[in-house]
Amino acid sequence: MNVRPLPRPGGRSARVQAAVHQATRELLDQRGRAALTVPLIAARAGVTPSTIYRRWGDLNELLADVALEQLRPDSPPADTGSVEGDLQAWAEQYFEEMSSVGMAMVQDVLSARMGSEDAPGCACAGITAGQIAAIVERGIARGQSVPSVEAVMDGVVAPIVYRLLFGPAPATPGLVREWVTTCMTRATLQPPAQSQPVQPAVA
Repeated sequence: MNVRPLPRPGGRSARVQAAVHQATRELLDQRGRAALTVPLIAARAGVTPSTIYRRWGDLNELLADVALEQLRPDSPPADTGSVEGDLQAWAEQYFEEMSSVGMAMVQDVLSARMGSEDAPGCACAGITAGQIAAIVERGIARGQSVPSVEAVMDGVVAPIVYRLLFGPAPATPGLVREWVTTCMTRATLQPPAQSQPVQPAVA
């Protein structure tokens, strides 16, 4: 699964984004989503409402952008020395985050995509797949058996999110551990990626 990194602005654009994101997070904490408006965010951020509309389009798109920024991990997955240990540690942390504030962020991202037939795949899925891919690639480099990224997305991430969104009951830490263990039963040895030889320059 290829994850396309989102562009990060620089200069004044970056300052505007940072100010608007911070204002949005503060107002979400203080007033909640129901009371949030673009003019309110603009006043807190020190920009005009037209700046927000021009950059994000509407409130849903802004909330989705803020959510994606918060869903991006600050550090790589923990290195426990084994693929299963890495996946267990990561899955437990993912489950805890999704169970607290993560699902509200995912819903913000999904709401921005509703009604658009041309919308790409949910970016939060790409962020999650990137974390799993880092674990898989590390395991391959160690010479350990690894599951595919898709197997972990389907076997661990999907049931966590489905149960949180639709019920009837959320997952439990025990279930998350079982799902990881089941994924590992289908793990296989993979050859390390071969670097491409450097072609000599033609004079």
